[in-house]
Amino acid sequence: MSKQLKVYCKNIEEYINFEGGETVGEIYSQIASRLDFVPFCCRVNNKTEDLNFQLFAPKVVEFLHPSNESARRVYIHSLCMLLYRALYELYPGERLVIEHSLSRGYYCRLLGDVKPSEEMAERLKEKMRELLAKNLPFERKERLRNDVIDIFKRQNLDDKARLLKTVHELYEVFYRLDGVNDSYYGPLVPSTGYLEVFDLQLHEDGMLLLGPDPSNLSQAQQPLPQPKMFHAFQEHLQFNKIIGVDNVGELNEAVEHRRTADLINVAEALHDKKIASIADEIAARYHEGGARIVLVAGPSSSGKTTTTKRLAIYLMTNLLVPRMISLDNYFVDRTRTPRDESGDYDYESLYALDLEAFNKDLNDLLDGKEVSLPTYNFETGTRMYKGDKIKLGDNIVLLIEGIHGLNPQLTASIEEKMKYRVYVSALTTLSIDDHNWIPTTDNRLLRRIIRDYKYRGTSAIETIRRWPSVRRGEEKWIFPFQENADSTFNSSLIFELGVIKDYAMNVLRGVPHDAPEYSEAYRLMKFLSFFSPIGERIIPPTSLLREFLGGSSFHY
Repeated sequence: MSKQLKVYCKNIEEYINFEGGETVGEIYSQIASRLDFVPFCCRVNNKTEDLNFQLFAPKVVEFLHPSNESARRVYIHSLCMLLYRALYELYPGERLVIEHSLSRGYYCRLLGDVKPSEEMAERLKEKMRELLAKNLPFERKERLRNDVIDIFKRQNLDDKARLLKTVHELYEVFYRLDGVNDSYYGPLVPSTGYLEVFDLQLHEDGMLLLGPDPSNLSQAQQPLPQPKMFHAFQEHLQFNKIIGVDNVGELNEAVEHRRTADLINVAEALHDKKIASIADEIAARYHEGGARIVLVAGPSSSGKTTTTKRLAIYLMTNLLVPRMISLDNYFVDRTRTPRDESGDYDYESLYALDLEAFNKDLNDLLDGKEVSLPTYNFETGTRMYKGDKIKLGDNIVLLIEGIHGLNPQLTASIEEKMKYRVYVSALTTLSIDDHNWIPTTDNRLLRRIIRDYKYRGTSAIETIRRWPSVRRGEEKWIFPFQENADSTFNSSLIFELGVIKDYAMNVLRGVPHDAPEYSEAYRLMKFLSFFSPIGERIIPPTSLLREFLGGSSFHY
């Protein structure tokens, strides 16, 4: 007689009996009436798995609500494979490249003879709905690496074959949908019938794949025009093509063939050139009677601080004198600080700043007056004055770094021509392969994990735990104003994930398996496993990456 096993379900806080070999989906069917949602995936011992994951031993299982970030990721990846399957049938020989997230969707291009059109988008959507109606399974397969490489080569997925050659694993996981193979960075939904909500629209010279709206999961996202962000992405994608590194497989080959020094030097030179160009534009506007105030904004770990310091240097080469003002010193007293939904002080809110005092000081400076600058005491939660004064003379530019720099309300009383806004973000243009992009949020989260651990004594578990709150603040206070920027600086470096791999892996391994944050730590470690490590020795001390790794020539 077989010994009965038990799985603990966190959703209902009960044990469920099973014999062994059942899928997590079969466990769900036993309790479906007790949950108010249909899951796309689950966590098994704090690892995200698909619902076809089989159980052979006692486990802790949690079914994830469709609004959960991990569940959303599973849905989007599955939607990408559905699009690829439709394209494979309707337009054989066309190469689908899903480059990055943009305008609330995922920007796709076709590399082949077919030019995207309204008719094409409608045909693809019709085929996707047809496959959806058949409720076809996403079949999870696991084979020897060389066998999977051969499978991908036969299907002309050369980018995936190249990546697998450089990863050196024995076995690889891939998925099959109606006879067509593909691979994704993480699990997929059980079948096409789960993918009821989506849209596909023409966008620029490609298409935009749109998933469910997080605020209303029953309808597809509506695209948000972001022409400046699109241009910033495309500029770096063109740079990737010139240096011959579009994806992680090509980056790993560059490491193998000892070409990383050239790669690093060219990427750093591109940063220098872009910052110099921004400084030149600021100087030109200054001499036309404007751009007295330069506002540098961006999300967490985008590299705002180093960008601001390097921009100051290039402004000086334009014979301008940069003077810094810290927004932090304009916090209202703690008793007046707004609170977030959990009751904590919300220092990321625009209204945590004394906007009236800030605007008065800026206007007084522009009028030629001398201004006493405040200092905020974080211990007492009060603003004080210690005698620091500032006055704008000839060729002096105010340089102000802070997350609210693009928000019109921050400097509402300042004449527009007097302001120049710079948006900084790590717009990662390197892809894992044609169908797996690297989210900019993952790049920034890894930077922050390293920085918090190295300089703030904060563990990876704490950084991961706080990240959703940071992201909510960005969605509210930063991202809506991206297109207000006069210039966008892409702070990502094509080689950086290979450099930070070992740093991040060492910190992530410290997240205990029984912590809820282990799921995210495990996902990030799996993601980093695709990269061949790159030594940091030849990274210059002025590199933006030094802000997170250490060894910078700048003082922070």
